[in-house]
Amino acid sequence: MKIPITKPFFDEEEKLAVNETIESGWIVQGPKVEEFERLFAEFVGAKFAIATSSCTTALHLGLEAMGIGRGDKVIVPSFTYVASANAVEYTGAEVVFCDINLRTFNIDETKIEELISKDSSIKAIMPVNLFGLCANLPYITKLAKKYNLKVIEDSACGFDAWIGNKHSGTFGDCGCFSFHPRKSITTGEGGMLVTDNEYIAEKVYQLRNHGASVSDFRRHKLNSGVLLPDFPLRGYNYRMTDLQAAIGICQMRKKEYIMKKRREVAKKYDEALKEIPQLIAPYTPENYKHGYQSYVCIFTDGEDISNLTKEKIDRISAKRNIFMAKLAERGIATRQGTHAVHTLSYYKNKYNLKDEDFLMSYAADRLSIALPLYVGMTDEEFDYIITSIKEALS
Repeated sequence: MKIPITKPFFDEEEKLAVNETIESGWIVQGPKVEEFERLFAEFVGAKFAIATSSCTTALHLGLEAMGIGRGDKVIVPSFTYVASANAVEYTGAEVVFCDINLRTFNIDETKIEELISKDSSIKAIMPVNLFGLCANLPYITKLAKKYNLKVIEDSACGFDAWIGNKHSGTFGDCGCFSFHPRKSITTGEGGMLVTDNEYIAEKVYQLRNHGASVSDFRRHKLNSGVLLPDFPLRGYNYRMTDLQAAIGICQMRKKEYIMKKRREVAKKYDEALKEIPQLIAPYTPENYKHGYQSYVCIFTDGEDISNLTKEKIDRISAKRNIFMAKLAERGIATRQGTHAVHTLSYYKNKYNLKDEDFLMSYAADRLSIALPLYVGMTDEEFDYIITSIKEALS
């Protein structure tokens, strides 16, 4: 069998929607983007949703709209996709890395206050809701309020992730989502910023559109499209097209089905992995709802990982890599969860960091493994994955 790490769920609806958009003659940011934004805002429970070209650009716009810039610092978990830290660097601000809780893969909230108390240049916190599980956002937002800091949620993986009845991305000043093909719903590439803050929303609307005072579509609707508008801000071309949004609208219409099927696969993994002590299944705290953008385990090789050292991590990691290679030989795609950003050359060199400076992030980088997860996975495919895992470990 050939089993991918994931694949998007499309049917005839997306094909028809794209064709309809092409035939309409309006394929850039326009009516489809507005509809997609409305549907997304309604689902997550935000006043404003602004579509962008990616989650990375949404993060960049959110940081700029909140006034983050040169001379400022932003706390970012060290275990996340590099885009989280890159967005901070785009503004001229600096990254302050924070280690994670290995059990949740999210920022270790108990370490944040110590960082804040040591550095008055810290102006914002960027919790990442990794793999579909919210960080401890109630605590983080309370801490941010205490120190008058901004909170921008990197919720790239956080679609349909909840704490109680509150959706990820809606706890902080703003939240940003990704629609990359590995995400639960996709537009190919694309992102969304959500906020309840009207000032942030209006600034992001302008910044994504070159800094224009009014968008092309708005001018067209007002029948004033002959002359160009004023550009009061230095902006960017971070717009989503109507072609992408047409796909996004279809994805939103079938979101309940998509998420139901993804959670069914995750539940089957939960049960199957109870018999496989070498892998620790994802953890979900009480009152949290996991979105399962990825199903990421910790590979332990059956060892106790309560007292990790770099040497022990490296030793187990070598076995993880062999295990992943064996699955690849059987046609099963896997990935490490994501990377420890402080170990990547740019950040390691710029901030003079060592691998062991953020040990749990390093462990997550070296020991995590994402198993295949997608809508439409058959029982035969699932059984083949589990059988192959057992054979590769035996």
